[in-house]
Amino acid sequence: MKILMVLYPGGAAAKENPELLGAAENALGLRGFLEGKGQELVVLTDKERELDQHLPTTDILVTTPFWPAYVTAERIARAPKLKLVLTAGVGSDHIDLAAAASRGITVAEVTGSNVVSVAEHTVMQILTLVRNYLPAYRQVIEGRWDIAEAAAHSHDLEGKVVGIVGAGRIGQRVALRLRPFDVHVLYYDYRRLTTVEEEVLGIRYALLDDLIPRCDVITIHSPLTPETDGLFDRGRLFRMKKGACLVNTARGRIVQTEPLVEAMTSGHLAGYAGDVWYPQPAPPDHPWRKMPNHAMTVHVSGTSLEAQRRYADGIRDCLDRFLAGRPLERDYLIVEGGKVTSPSYSYAFGR
Repeated sequence: MKILMVLYPGGAAAKENPELLGAAENALGLRGFLEGKGQELVVLTDKERELDQHLPTTDILVTTPFWPAYVTAERIARAPKLKLVLTAGVGSDHIDLAAAASRGITVAEVTGSNVVSVAEHTVMQILTLVRNYLPAYRQVIEGRWDIAEAAAHSHDLEGKVVGIVGAGRIGQRVALRLRPFDVHVLYYDYRRLTTVEEEVLGIRYALLDDLIPRCDVITIHSPLTPETDGLFDRGRLFRMKKGACLVNTARGRIVQTEPLVEAMTSGHLAGYAGDVWYPQPAPPDHPWRKMPNHAMTVHVSGTSLEAQRRYADGIRDCLDRFLAGRPLERDYLIVEGGKVTSPSYSYAFGR
């Protein structure tokens, strides 16, 4: 079988550090494993022309959310041999799941592989915004010392109201990590947690449009679906409390691009952070790059070295099972047998 991986270019960093498994040069650490089984492995960084050249002869495609190969219905139609699409990480919204299902292609991702990494990144970015860290840091780089300027927009997190939109694996871990800060946490999800879960996490349920104006900080952890695409539009952004901060480590398209720029440049929002963009990689002229008071990063929250090992191990398990004719781990499956099997992605047929 021909196995095609589309991974980000690692350059000198990948050569210096073999633990950078998600880089194309290191091929998830699976080159020896696959070639030892007599499989053909092709690793690309080009997500356009070279990908299209290889698709007609590809049996298995491995992608990532961090350097996503957009697997559209048109591309699926040009890949007659394609049987399996794997996401090295969490989140397969870069794949047309309905088209994959209609072709009988199995889609899987390494569920849970980077939830700790993303939760930690989220808490870091919340503190970065609330404590006005980046402007103070820039003063050091610029040789300045203006305490008044930096402190004028720096707050304690303690006592603030934090809203979590999406209380799944990542949202719950964020809530647990925020407990020592003595914040008041509200959450919204399409499925309310049990009373016991709410007590353990220290959170209280609120409808989304009730939560939004009450929060000093909102952090988004929902999958990208037709219902969440553009969820934070101009209306919701400007219904947020003036001076509030928004963090999005879920998917870029959940927050509308131009309304966010307006909310930031007008000073309605005090800060925006996250690491997800649309498209990815974000072009040099993406308007979020130039917003005031942002703390954006490239899509790196879910790809710490520990997370890379976890999702590389998950991909190896999927490939080992598939090549041996054994079923994939049930929790990893998104599309199987012509149907979307993961509840988080049940929207796909309505697109």
